[in-house]
Amino acid sequence: MKRVLWYLIAGSKGGVNRARIIKTLHDRPYNVNQLSKELNLDYKTIKHHMKVLEEHDIIFNSTGEKKYGAMYFLSNRMEENYSTFLDILSKMKT
Repeated sequence: MKRVLWYLIAGSKGGVNRARIIKTLHDRPYNVNQLSKELNLDYKTIKHHMKVLEEHDIIFNSTGEKKYGAMYFLSNRMEENYSTFLDILSKMKT
């Protein structure tokens, strides 16, 4: 999981926005539209990053389908590795 997080957050374009999404979903679940407003990012940008995060088992949605309004949560795997994620963020800032 550590390698996946390094790649998704520090090693690829869009990592900053993916990190923002992860941090926001750690606080509470959101749907794509809510995240778009909360993070002040375009809806399509959020959809793209959500797809990437879902493909890597970082997040999941409540319905298991790509329906409008589906709520997204951090996966259990991500919750268990949240401290690793924070460690990566701290290393990126230095």
